[in-house]
Amino acid sequence: MQAKKRYILVIICCAFLAYCYFGGYRLKWLQKLFAISVRKNPSKLPPYQQLYYQFSDYPEPPVQSSHSIPEDDLYAHPSFESKYIGDSLPSPTHTCRMETCFDFTKCTDQNFLVYVYPPEPLNSLGAPPPISPNYQKIISAIQESRYYTADPEKACLFVLGIDTLDRDSLSEDYVRNVPSRLQRLPYWNNGRNHIIFNLYSGTWPDYNENGLGFDPGQAILAKASMSVQSLRPNFDVSIPLFHKQFPLRGGNTGFVASNNFPANKKYLLAFKGKRYVHGIGSETRNSLFHLHNARDLVLVTTCRHGKSWRDLQDARCDEDNREYDRYDYETLLQNSTFCLVPRGRRLGSFRFLEALQAGCIPVLLSNSWVLPFQSKIDWQQAAIWADERLLLQVPDIVRSISASRILALRQQTQVLWERYFSSIEKIVFTTFEIIRERLPDYPHRNGLIWNQSPGALLTVPTFADTAHRFPFLLEGVGLRPGPNYTAVIFVQIGAQQLTVGSALYKLVKSITKSQFVDKILILWACDRPAPSRKRWPSTGHIPLHVISGGPNEERPSISQRFFPHEHIETDAVLSLDEDAILNTDELDFAYQVWQDFPDRIVGYPARAHFWDDSKNAWGYTSKWTNYYSIVLTGAAFYHRYYNYLYTNWLSYLLLKTVQQSSNCEDILMNLLVSHVTRKPPIKVTQRKGYKDRESGRSPWNDPDHFIQRQSCLNTFAAVFGYMPLLRSNLRLDPVLYRDSVSNLRKKYRQIELVGS
Repeated sequence: MQAKKRYILVIICCAFLAYCYFGGYRLKWLQKLFAISVRKNPSKLPPYQQLYYQFSDYPEPPVQSSHSIPEDDLYAHPSFESKYIGDSLPSPTHTCRMETCFDFTKCTDQNFLVYVYPPEPLNSLGAPPPISPNYQKIISAIQESRYYTADPEKACLFVLGIDTLDRDSLSEDYVRNVPSRLQRLPYWNNGRNHIIFNLYSGTWPDYNENGLGFDPGQAILAKASMSVQSLRPNFDVSIPLFHKQFPLRGGNTGFVASNNFPANKKYLLAFKGKRYVHGIGSETRNSLFHLHNARDLVLVTTCRHGKSWRDLQDARCDEDNREYDRYDYETLLQNSTFCLVPRGRRLGSFRFLEALQAGCIPVLLSNSWVLPFQSKIDWQQAAIWADERLLLQVPDIVRSISASRILALRQQTQVLWERYFSSIEKIVFTTFEIIRERLPDYPHRNGLIWNQSPGALLTVPTFADTAHRFPFLLEGVGLRPGPNYTAVIFVQIGAQQLTVGSALYKLVKSITKSQFVDKILILWACDRPAPSRKRWPSTGHIPLHVISGGPNEERPSISQRFFPHEHIETDAVLSLDEDAILNTDELDFAYQVWQDFPDRIVGYPARAHFWDDSKNAWGYTSKWTNYYSIVLTGAAFYHRYYNYLYTNWLSYLLLKTVQQSSNCEDILMNLLVSHVTRKPPIKVTQRKGYKDRESGRSPWNDPDHFIQRQSCLNTFAAVFGYMPLLRSNLRLDPVLYRDSVSNLRKKYRQIELVGS
């Protein structure tokens, strides 16, 4: 018996050694053959991704990051962990990367333009090709943006005129004959440098994720409900699923009105939605009744949907339907701490964006789903992950989360909703910016910028490469803005003569006495020629530059007062109208206030907006009220970054409105700053005898001027998609201002003087 065991052991060892030898020899032989083939023909070298999956069994281990997620690192996020275990590896068709399937020569950091194919010609019946409302919104968002070009030779990206959003063949929005239509496109080139938007793919009963009905080739897919297995890393972009009523611009604000909301609400975890008695996506939702206790866990479903639901209903349908009808969906959203987001027929769900907007922390129950914009957004700060296979653990997971983290998670849902997801325009632009950051020469915004307000769409990296150059990032890095300010005086009327008694002369003198002024810039925009240098007051060591058009040159337009002139080197800009009446104390005090609020407009003359029910429009008033929402830039400080945004970021529709009216540029600047910061401007005190402007032939005394500004306000709000202006009743005064103490004890003594 002992000898028999020894013989068996010897045979096993020999077999093992033979397997190792011949298996290792075969592997070495394959690698040698591969090396010889590459040396003979280097062009046949397969992409790294293909090699990676050929010579490795599992993906690299996950790398956790609390701030930024490297775009080319799929595994820097919890939702990617162990997704390939038990699943098939990506197919060989997943070989496209930006380096292999994208032509960078068509794009530059300053020339990221998008061409939209024109609509197809009418068919034989004289009908236009079908296009859904949502796809029309995507096209409109692009064509009305700075990304758009009508010249395909200048384009970096190409967007189809063919509606590809809904590729479910049973849908009324399904577009047929897409393959033949693609081949007729003059610049298709197998999809290179094209981007295809898609919300739904596949159809009943399997809802195949790759069931587009056509070959996208080398086109980038901006697709909802993408899985880890289908996403081409550093190439495709995962977008959220949005419904047909989703707004084009602006969008509704988040439901959380204050950051001081309670950490816990009436319900701990909630869900209300469909369940499927058969087919894909049914397992998880059909099991939710196990968690429902009608107290702090409310998870109700219904099978009452579809034409034949009664024929397919199971034994629980009637009971589930009764429980389902007890709860209102909106009430659940508003009164729940966590909202379950289980997969449906596809990995994505409308519930995801609805939970974000409501400030209800999403609990994701959709294995392998690549979350929207996951390469840039750190979803660990706004969502919770659970495993579909471990459904019964979900209550324990959410109960274990501390109140402080609940508060942080809920606050982050509002940041992400407002900056990236509240409108189709923001979703499209975020997609473009993710692709743009893949260009070799375009500067990258780090994870902190992408994941905190105001977000990457409003932080243009071509302005500066350091955080302290952006007004809204100073507080985060513990810095203050640079010293001193540049005074920019916009001269539109121009006095007959620049004399010692004229308002412009006095204004320049007041500025030169300021201890913080760095430079004075005169923008001469009136018809009269600018005075010679000797007629201006002496400015001592302070440089004074006059910008005006020559005999054959155009005068500076009204929007040029916010142009990022090369002479402006300080962070602070003091914007002034020619007839502003300010003394040196007022200038210095306002500047010191601005240093504490460098992301806002800080100044003197204030105005207000209001909603006029009788006209169903926004109203504009200069009357004194107990609040204001606009600080006119005729006497105000702001950060020079807003000049860059005004000139290089704002929609051409907004700038065209200002150009055509030769008015309203100050209102537009206020809307821009409030849109970026989501904060109101700050009004500082003024002298008792302060006047906004001199009397006389000023156009601001014209009644039509006021009506025009009201019209501008409504146009601006329409283009923004909402009203960015916010009301405030704060006014900042110097200490002891207007107190009955000796003026000699006060720091800003001239502010007390009437008419000085």
